[in-house]
Amino acid sequence: MYYVGVDLGGTNIAVGICNDEGKIIIKGSVPTPYSLHNHEALPAEERNAMADIITKAMADLSLKLIKDAGLTIEDIEYAGIATPGVADGKNRMIVFASTLPFKEYPMNDKFSEFSGIKTVYIENDANAAAKGEVVCGCAKGAKNAVMITLGTGIGGGIIIDGKIYSGSNCAGAEVGHTVIVTDGEPCTCGRFGCYEAHASATALVRQTKAAMEKDKNSKMWELCGGDISKVNGRVAFDGMRMGDETAKAVVDQYIKYVAIGAVNLINIFQPEIFCIGGGISNEKETLLDLLKPHIDREDYSRYNKNRTKLVIATLKNDAGIIGASMLGK
Repeated sequence: MYYVGVDLGGTNIAVGICNDEGKIIIKGSVPTPYSLHNHEALPAEERNAMADIITKAMADLSLKLIKDAGLTIEDIEYAGIATPGVADGKNRMIVFASTLPFKEYPMNDKFSEFSGIKTVYIENDANAAAKGEVVCGCAKGAKNAVMITLGTGIGGGIIIDGKIYSGSNCAGAEVGHTVIVTDGEPCTCGRFGCYEAHASATALVRQTKAAMEKDKNSKMWELCGGDISKVNGRVAFDGMRMGDETAKAVVDQYIKYVAIGAVNLINIFQPEIFCIGGGISNEKETLLDLLKPHIDREDYSRYNKNRTKLVIATLKNDAGIIGASMLGK
C-alpha cells in the first residue's frame, strides 16, 4: 500500500506519495492560495470558503500525483496532513492556524470529500516531522525522542513511547514559547524572552545585524556584499570560520541560547534522541560540536551511562511529507 503525505505551509503546499518505508516515490508542490494574518476578523462563511479552496488545492495535487505515479485511489491506504497551528486529530479538525484561514475547520472530512481518500489523519507540522524522524529518519527506532526546528520560529515535537505527545488540548510541545531570558526580547506570541525570540534563525539574523552595525570592519559585511539586508543564518557562522571575532561572539551567544532550551528539554524528558532540524541545522557537525560542551556541563543526567544522543535531522525539507505519511503507523 501507499500513503499520501501533505505538508501544508503558509507559502507552499507540498505533497508526496510514500511507500511502507516512508520513501517518497513522487512529490510536487503548489503555492498556498491564501496566507494571511488577522483572518479571525473575517466572517466565518468567507474564511471557510478560503479554507475550502486551500483544501481542494491539496486534494487536487494529491490526485495528480497518484495518477502520475500510475496508482489509483484504491492503492492509497490513507492520507496524512501536517499543518501549522493546533491540529485536533480526535475531532478531525484544524482548531486554529495563525497564518491560514482555519478556525475549527473540519479538515479531515473536507479533504476526504475533495480527494475521495476515506481515511485521513492530521497533526501539527512539527509533531509530524518528529514522527517522521522516529519512523525512518535520524531517530529511527527510538521510543522517546525530542525534536526542535531552528527556522523562522522554533518548532517542537515530542515522542513518548513511540507516540506523538500533544497534550490534553492538542496544543502541546510549543517549546518555542517557553521563556529562557527573563524580560528578554519580545516574541510574536506576546511574551518576552521566549526560546524562539532568542534562538530561532530569525533571532540569529537580528543578532548578526546588530553586531555588524557596531563593527563596520567585521568580515560579515564582506560576506553579505556590504548589504545588511542580505544577512541570513549562515553569515555569522561563515564569519566565525574566517576568524572574525565579532562573528564568533555572535555565534557563541546564539549557541548559549540554543543550549539553554535544549538542556531544559533534555532535563524534562531525558529522551534517547534529541534531534535538531530547521535551516540552522545545515551547520551540521559545527552546530553539534558547539552545543555539546554546554550540554555536557549542564545536563542533569551527565553522570548517567544512558545519556541523550544529540543528532541532526536527516529528512530535511521532506520531513513534513514523510511525517504526515507515517501518521497512521
